[in-house]
Amino acid sequence: MTERDGAQPEMLDVIVDRWSSRSFVESAVPQSDLDLILEAAGWAPSAFNLQPWRFLYAHRGDENSERFLSLLVDFNRTWAKDASVLVFVVSDILQRKEDGTASPNHSHSFDAEAAWVLAALQATAMGYHAHAMSGVKFDEAKRELRILDDHRVEAAFVIGRQGPKEKLPEALQQREQPSGRKPVSEFAWAGNFR
Repeated sequence: MTERDGAQPEMLDVIVDRWSSRSFVESAVPQSDLDLILEAAGWAPSAFNLQPWRFLYAHRGDENSERFLSLLVDFNRTWAKDASVLVFVVSDILQRKEDGTASPNHSHSFDAEAAWVLAALQATAMGYHAHAMSGVKFDEAKRELRILDDHRVEAAFVIGRQGPKEKLPEALQQREQPSGRKPVSEFAWAGNFR
């Protein structure tokens, strides 16, 4: 369990316990566990219930693993290689109507990221760590993963069991802990933006 570090006592443990580890033990996430984590993502709310999220994944060591890792920036690849699963989050940028017409879906990113959050919370509840990354070679990922023109790569994340921080380079060892959170007064205001 994570140090609550100022979190209200009523805050759900799974929210406080979620943090982004970079050290992973090289163990498998069973497909049944991954399916449950991704099913949790599917319960995210979305505008008009469009559910625009798509998840493309590779288990460490499978036929897609090295190809998926190559789509991360070098920094992320150095530690993400030990995680059990690497997932790319993709969103459908259009809202499609039953009559076959389509228009821009202005909340596709928001909805896809809500789905990622539920996946991360489910992973945490199951004893895994999930770490999201924006350090992705986005254009290359779109080509390599054959993502349709009307879809967008949003981010990537890894899932695995936390490993010892000593596996990481020294600079990252110091960061291998939950990070602090801003107080609500710094990001939420009644009325106008401050």
